[in-house]
Amino acid sequence: MNNWNFTGRLAKDAESKFLPNGDAIVNFSCAVDSGYGDKKKTTWPNCAMFGKRGEAVAPYLLKGTQVAISGELTNREYTDKDGNKRYSLDVRVNDLTLIGGKKDNEPQREAQPARKQASNQTDSFADMSDDIPFMNCLRGVRAYLV
Repeated sequence: MNNWNFTGRLAKDAESKFLPNGDAIVNFSCAVDSGYGDKKKTTWPNCAMFGKRGEAVAPYLLKGTQVAISGELTNREYTDKDGNKRYSLDVRVNDLTLIGGKKDNEPQREAQPARKQASNQTDSFADMSDDIPFMNCLRGVRAYLV
């Protein structure tokens, strides 16, 4: 079994390419830290995610985003433009979770969209939409929160 699980931050925005048959390939690299203090090291695996899942998540894979990845690890040998033998640590992504991580230059976003406050409107669970899946659970604990 070949499975590597890690968390890291994207080094740059992901790049999407398409095969002649229309299948997507999303490529990105991550900074994966290990150790701490003066023994801290960073590994830079190249990641590839294929198909519709890769295509769907690509817009969210921006520089600085923290991700958790599980995938198949390979150590690929190649020759650089100067004729030197090099190695690339590659991961074929099987599972990706967006952990988050706000970039330093990104403004802080509100967790919920602002609601218009009318003079006769109260701020309670009753005025929230029923199409939010977890709202029915919250309605039961309303008495404890008010």
